Amino acid sequence: MARVLGLITARGGSKGIPRKNLVPLAGKPLIAWTLEAAAGATSIDRCMVSTDSDEIACVCRDWGMDVPFLRPASLAQDNSPHAAVVTHALEWLATHDSYKPDYILLLQPTSPLRTSQDINDAVQLALRTDAPSVVSVTPTAHHPMLSRRLDANNTLAAFIPCDLDYPSRQSLPAAYALNGAIYLCKREAFLSGRTFEPKGTIAYIMPPERSLDVDTPFDLRLCEYALRDRVMPLDPFLLRGQENAVFGSAYENANDIEDAIRRRSNR
Repeated sequence: MARVLGLITARGGSKGIPRKNLVPLAGKPLIAWTLEAAAGATSIDRCMVSTDSDEIACVCRDWGMDVPFLRPASLAQDNSPHAAVVTHALEWLATHDSYKPDYILLLQPTSPLRTSQDINDAVQLALRTDAPSVVSVTPTAHHPMLSRRLDANNTLAAFIPCDLDYPSRQSLPAAYALNGAIYLCKREAFLSGRTFEPKGTIAYIMPPERSLDVDTPFDLRLCEYALRDRVMPLDPFLLRGQENAVFGSAYENANDIEDAIRRRSNR
């Protein structure tokens, strides 16, 4: 049986949403949704949190998660690369616990809709294919061939060349966006290239409704809706008239909210 290390990375600083990893979401701290998904994943051999924050460490321990060290401040800056954070955790475990996993699974707290089943399925995909890495993606709502760039005079030009004058989505090749929920890589492959996308990486495809990445207060609102619906599915007809209290007057009905979730999951 392959040894899979689940590594949840959660630094204390956050610019867009202060104390983001601990902000309440559907009755729990944001990070708790990832802690629970990891705890419920039978494919994970060992799971831990890497953080620089005493407060986050305390909350994670209260939720039953291992926090064996506090990450150095130098690895908790806005520009600190995830590769360095993961390498630090691997080296600490090898030195202090003589633990060397076969796979490293990076789980970011900003993907609260990812489930234990997603984790198990991604691990099974890696084992079945013997891929060096498996990374989660979702169908993109904004196709790159429909994107435009602007020059200095705000003149439109194609972002990616396309031979069709007015292409429909159906006529374009399928496109997928990284959703940030699952990064699974063989330990040796990661240490060799310091990347979760080495050559031969395989995609684990997730639906938009489980692919939201929390970066703004608006993302939190959409996740709140999605998580409430997971616990108690909402009838769109019963929801009508209530959504404005949750999402603001820009959304006229439940279908608009669903569309917003799909758009935000493919930024």
